[in-house]
Amino acid sequence: MTSTLSIQGLRVAVGDREVLKGFDLTMSTGEVHALMGPNGSGKSTLAHALTGRPGYRVLGGSVTIDGRELLGLSATERARAGLFLALQQPLEVPGVRPLDMLVAAGADAATVAARVREEAVRVGLRPELLERFVNVDLSGGERKRAEMVQLGVLRPRFCLLDEVDSGLDVDALAAVARRLSAAAAEWECGVLAITHFRRLLVELVPTTIHVVRDGRVVATGGPELAERLERDGYDGFGAPRA
Repeated sequence: MTSTLSIQGLRVAVGDREVLKGFDLTMSTGEVHALMGPNGSGKSTLAHALTGRPGYRVLGGSVTIDGRELLGLSATERARAGLFLALQQPLEVPGVRPLDMLVAAGADAATVAARVREEAVRVGLRPELLERFVNVDLSGGERKRAEMVQLGVLRPRFCLLDEVDSGLDVDALAAVARRLSAAAAEWECGVLAITHFRRLLVELVPTTIHVVRDGRVVATGGPELAERLERDGYDGFGAPRA
């Protein structure tokens, strides 16, 4: 069954500064959307605000999945409602093993070990690396692949990617992009990829691209938008009217 993530008029402040100033975006499961914009335009703020990270103060607007309001729910409740966030810089969590974390997040304890091994092979990650504490002594590329393992085990409805391509070499980027493309096909995961670079979108082909400036979406289109951005930059996309 198709699910819809709807963001309407979202306003978010970090400290004393309003970063998102009426952000609107709607997407459905099975779709791949890309969010592009200059530094400071609000892309990462959106990802963290959607998933309930502390320090991101919602001033107004609505975020729903199939009509259920997420704002006001805890980060755990939002994850259980179907949101998954892949961080730009995945953190080490000493003392916590990946299997225990996945079970706490809702994976079946009886099958999680086998599923982790299967998903590790799919993204070219040695399964024994996931016997360590979460992300401890893993390289940047290994951490990104490990997050794709978590994605494959948990199978969320919507995956938010905060510059998942940052710091990845060509092989790791291809592995991550292939798993995300397969997720969209296998269980109709909706993918919202925040990125600066078209190189990710060559591997992970979006159905829709949104351009963000000054906390709002100022343009929406198809893959041709990424080509235009690479050629002309953001100067051709004016800041939104107040």
